[in-house]
Amino acid sequence: MDAIPLDPLRAIALIAAGFAAGVMNSVAGGGTLVTFPTLIFVGLPSIPANATSTVALLPAAIASAAGYRNKIPTVARWLTVFAPVSLLGGLLGGYLLVQTPTAVFDWLVPFLILFATFLFMAGSSVSRMLGTHTALTQTSSPSTRWIVGGVIFQFCVAVYGGYFGAGIGILMLASLAMQGFHDVHEMNALKVLLGFLINVVAAVYFIASGLIHWVSAGTMMVGTILGGYAGAHVAQKFQQRKVRTAITAIGLIISAVMFYKQLT
Repeated sequence: MDAIPLDPLRAIALIAAGFAAGVMNSVAGGGTLVTFPTLIFVGLPSIPANATSTVALLPAAIASAAGYRNKIPTVARWLTVFAPVSLLGGLLGGYLLVQTPTAVFDWLVPFLILFATFLFMAGSSVSRMLGTHTALTQTSSPSTRWIVGGVIFQFCVAVYGGYFGAGIGILMLASLAMQGFHDVHEMNALKVLLGFLINVVAAVYFIASGLIHWVSAGTMMVGTILGGYAGAHVAQKFQQRKVRTAITAIGLIISAVMFYKQLT
């Protein structure tokens, strides 16, 4: 990567964007919509900006996981189910970013996020219709259909996450709600861990491809670490209804921004 001057204004912008993205990702996702345009603002081309954003957000996922550490034992079983396809899909998505045009993905993104937001809003009602309303626990025995459907959906989310990533939190939360998860904090814990796996394998591919602007990534990481840890703690202090409302609002805002980008 060519050298890009990092004056105080750019540094402040990167740290602030990192903090906001860390908070957003710990609650519902969408941090890429803050980090990606900020990296464009400081002078990075679009693909290196996307790759650098992925690397910069990794510490936020670790910090968020630390914030949700008391919930991790209760979702450990489901982590073993979804982790392998998250890694495989994240790697495939990273490969697609480097090798293919972005037009088709750009067109689909707002529709995917908006659909997932509505799924999350209606998750309890739909799960009752599907017979999955009973809350899943560490000792639950889900059906084969449940496992296959969840794995396929998570693989698709992981491919998209490795490719761009904005809104993968909303997509995963929607999927978990549809599958019978009711504790939003446990859902967030699982989402954070799976999101980290998706991004870390894509980040390794981006690093190997020489796409990372390390000065920008390192500066932004300062904000993502603080935001990720703070967001995880703040989210758990609110009632689940309020967190669900915030998640829905974030999803609608993300989709509106993406539709606006399509039309301009």
